[in-house]
Amino acid sequence: MKLVRYGPKGAEKPGLIDAAGNLRDLSGEIDDIGGDVLSPDGLDRLRALDPESLPNVDGTPRLGPCVAGVSKIIAIGLNYVDHAAEVGAKLPKEPIVFMKATTSLSGPDDPIEIPRGSVQTDWEVELAVIIGTRAKYVTEATAMDHVAGYATANDVSERDFQLRRSGQWVKGKSHDSFCPLGPWLVTADEVPDPQALKIWSDLNGERQQDSSTEQLHFGVAQIVSHLSEFMTLLPGDVIVTGTPSGVGMGQEPPRFLRPGDVLEMEVEGLGRQRQVCEAAS
Repeated sequence: MKLVRYGPKGAEKPGLIDAAGNLRDLSGEIDDIGGDVLSPDGLDRLRALDPESLPNVDGTPRLGPCVAGVSKIIAIGLNYVDHAAEVGAKLPKEPIVFMKATTSLSGPDDPIEIPRGSVQTDWEVELAVIIGTRAKYVTEATAMDHVAGYATANDVSERDFQLRRSGQWVKGKSHDSFCPLGPWLVTADEVPDPQALKIWSDLNGERQQDSSTEQLHFGVAQIVSHLSEFMTLLPGDVIVTGTPSGVGMGQEPPRFLRPGDVLEMEVEGLGRQRQVCEAAS
């Protein structure tokens, strides 16, 4: 299934995309895409519905982040072999973990805000993992049982804030609009191998990143199991798994986002995003 949240910011409704690509309203069946809805039983209940019996949503409404009730956004750094090489870093022995504020969540086509004082706002297309059931001290063998599905994400990063403003990376990762998520939450049964997906990004129509999740240094099961050693993962939690080479910081000379720039990006099968950059008000 492809699950979506549509409508004005802060007032999104749940929906799904049917086999013909039409948006169907789920608000008569569930309150939102989150919580118990993401459990195996909750998803099975949605699968049992006849999409044609659901109201069709006319037009092209705004899409919000594809999951609600997110308690935390956890990100993995330097997790692509090609990206580590482009920034001159060694591959880590275990996942590098940092957090993004939940207020950074935005819809897949919402504008990206260039923060006040920013000089190095950068893009990072990533595979996002959406947790479906509580996970604490889970093994790699059972980790995938806790995954509801996947989405395209953009781990927008202000490199100057991230690397030279002291403290943890979170300063450069958490501005409003710095985590566009969606358009869809694609359930895990439709993504048999999350480590075999094409992943790319374009800036102003020019290809920047062009890789595959085959390049992931730590795979999804490893990441979920590892994180569950240090924190309890809850339904709706979002894990962004790292970005391939082609980010602005890794180019020569470096290239960063400016108001008016247009980003497009996609993870194979998970839908495309498009964001226009604008100065933060």
